[in-house]
Amino acid sequence: MRDSSQLAPETDSRAQLPSDEYSLAAYQYSLPSEKIAQTPVTPRDSSRLLVVDGPTTHGHYHFRDLPALLHPGDLLVLNDTRVIPARLPGYKPSGAQVEVFLLEDRGDNQWLALVRPGRRLKPGATVHFGPNPNQPDLVAQVLATDPETNGRLLKFAPQGSESLLALFERLGEVPLPPYITDTAASAEQYQTVYAETPGAVAAPTAGLHFTPELFERLEEKGIGRSHITLHVGVGTFRPVEAENILDHKMHGEWIDVSAETVAQINATRARGRRVIAVGTTVVRALEGAAQGGELQPYQGKVNLFIYPGYEYRAIDGLITNFHLPGSSLLMLVSALIGRERLLGLYETAIQHDYRFYSFGDAMLILPEAVQGENIER
Repeated sequence: MRDSSQLAPETDSRAQLPSDEYSLAAYQYSLPSEKIAQTPVTPRDSSRLLVVDGPTTHGHYHFRDLPALLHPGDLLVLNDTRVIPARLPGYKPSGAQVEVFLLEDRGDNQWLALVRPGRRLKPGATVHFGPNPNQPDLVAQVLATDPETNGRLLKFAPQGSESLLALFERLGEVPLPPYITDTAASAEQYQTVYAETPGAVAAPTAGLHFTPELFERLEEKGIGRSHITLHVGVGTFRPVEAENILDHKMHGEWIDVSAETVAQINATRARGRRVIAVGTTVVRALEGAAQGGELQPYQGKVNLFIYPGYEYRAIDGLITNFHLPGSSLLMLVSALIGRERLLGLYETAIQHDYRFYSFGDAMLILPEAVQGENIER
């Protein structure tokens, strides 16, 4: 299995696009605040599904209709990451309160994190965690500042026999996105039903719509299932701020694309069937692992930034939620079906009262709708 610190996107075809495709302003849209879903629907697969089934056509369904919309032999690829309780309340030795938001595991009990208030937490400072101020269960020392995220590199030291992850589970809480301000959702509703590998600080939300019963129906129809792991972090939710999106730098995120998954994908395509990515994180993992020209097993970090002009190598279709204006995720989906088409579909979704963002509804982009030149076969 290959292991590398970064993979960069190829850019040779992108210079041929109109200049407005590179403007951040071109990826904006207006969303009424009441369209932002605050609580997920129950059951999960009763969410709505906007199906993009041709170059100019689309239809309105529910997520439970997915088995009828896919073909026997198709393969769904899902991200099995599990969200950890990444928000940790703590305090300085003086007793002043501190909040730590974990971003990325750096190994050896070191984590990149955002810290509030951060100005006074310089290298060498310590943060204590636990219910007893005089006997902390966990201590973290600030090792360095991180200019890219304005965060801190923390070295955690458990004070007893509990593992670091167990302490996070006990002392922390699962963070919800800032646009979810009034929710009745439980922490488990922000996990996919197949979440297995702890390490994400945000959920791969396209997978939130699946239920065990829906997986049974998909299996009965002969639709396959495979997994990758991408630990969702700052690379996914960090906003694009550069007016020319070519100047945006993606933060690397850790992925694991196994040899078994690669074999399943290759076998699916050899039979003439389709590979459907469940979520933009799966897209970036698979496309990141295919940057050498063909899909290969890969474990390590990717910082792949996908935007219009990108030629997809590893996927044929996509299940995705509706994304924030100006986000790298909106640009990724634009690369699949075109920016103007996507923004038109978003306007349709708004007019038809779809629910947006993490707890909202979904979109299925079938291969028949994908711009032909954007898929390499």
